[in-house]
Amino acid sequence: MTQATGFRRLIAPFAALAVIASIHVAQAQDISESHLAAARQAIAAIDATEQFDTILPRAAQALKAELIQKDPNLEKQITQTVDEKALELTARRGDLETEAARAYANSFSEEELKAISAFYDSPAGKKLISEGPIVTREVLKAANIWQNGIARDLAQSVGEVLAKQEGAAQPQPQQ
Repeated sequence: MTQATGFRRLIAPFAALAVIASIHVAQAQDISESHLAAARQAIAAIDATEQFDTILPRAAQALKAELIQKDPNLEKQITQTVDEKALELTARRGDLETEAARAYANSFSEEELKAISAFYDSPAGKKLISEGPIVTREVLKAANIWQNGIARDLAQSVGEVLAKQEGAAQPQPQQ
């Protein structure tokens, strides 16, 4: 793999973000600053973009591995350069927050966003965020057990009915 290919892989997500940003520029004029502020507050309350925090570190790590594999003698220089350049790009994390705020503002009214923030900033909302994944996992386990039981019981009851129908359809032996 060439160095250019590695850089293209890193540039593609940022290019897509730039295209998305340019598309939303016209829409941004329709959204008030207070609406965007409410969207940002809701995003913060629900940790909507937290899952993307690893994108830049992963990209940097992948680039380091690729470049070091090509030229192990430059490991120290590659590591230092990639780390420096990655740190410079951290300021662009705000671009994602802006786009996410626009997406939320396009989907929810300012009042709805304030209500979302109020709930998720409450103790119940914070607990939902922290315990939600655990509860979801438990619900999925319960649904799997339920699904297996339903499938078993359905097969059994259908088998019983078919067995009775088969028995009634067979000619009775004469005495």
